[in-house]
Amino acid sequence: MKVHYHLRHVEGYLRQQSGIKPEAIESQFEKTILRIKKFKDITPDTKILEIGTGTGWFPILCKKTGIHCEGLEICPQFVEYAKGLGRGYDVEPDIRLGNIEDSDIGSSKYDVIIALSTFEHVEHWRMGIQKVFDALKPEGLFYFYSTNKFSLVSGESAFPCYGLLPDKWRYWIQTFRRGEDIMKLGIDFNQFNHFQLNRFFRTLGFSKVFDQFDVLDADNLVNPTSRKRAVLRMIQRVDPLKRIALTLSPGTLFICMK
Repeated sequence: MKVHYHLRHVEGYLRQQSGIKPEAIESQFEKTILRIKKFKDITPDTKILEIGTGTGWFPILCKKTGIHCEGLEICPQFVEYAKGLGRGYDVEPDIRLGNIEDSDIGSSKYDVIIALSTFEHVEHWRMGIQKVFDALKPEGLFYFYSTNKFSLVSGESAFPCYGLLPDKWRYWIQTFRRGEDIMKLGIDFNQFNHFQLNRFFRTLGFSKVFDQFDVLDADNLVNPTSRKRAVLRMIQRVDPLKRIALTLSPGTLFICMK
């Protein structure tokens, strides 16, 4: 994917994002940090990279709380939006423009690398994750969240079983809804599944691979309810239920240790 400027569907997306309350963003940030801390300490010396910063909330809130975080973002409109959002927090986010497929992110440089709803949009995703692995220090942590093709519902579309559709059908749905520009930025090239990614991460060389039910804590859920907590605890205890849930979950969440 190339860097493109002034895409109309991005402007619409940013207008939607401007309506999200800061408290909701900050709550999600805090939960993400807590999930990472379950596996790795975060100190003022910890070096973090986020791939695909979007509106920039993660590096902004990191900087606000004294955590060193850089960002890599392919969309110039997102980078500019993040700068404006940062001014509201009196910080300047450290985000550079670039594509993970083409950018040099270094070798053994970062303690933590984060990719939240990013790699479904990276055409050559294996190349990108190889770069992530190389850029992590020994015992570094990769926090990954993306699509699940077997989910009955999808964040990309309200179309039932969207992830199971052939690529051409998904592309047609997205271009019909959002315009042809979606093929320049934002199209979901990839619909992953848990078992495919688990196998790839281990083959790549990660020493430990934790799935979402290893990562999630019943007391640290987004929008928690008593029902969600009870269901999570049951799935964590019963292996056949866990495998079914991993297959049908709305997304794939992993924490991988180098």
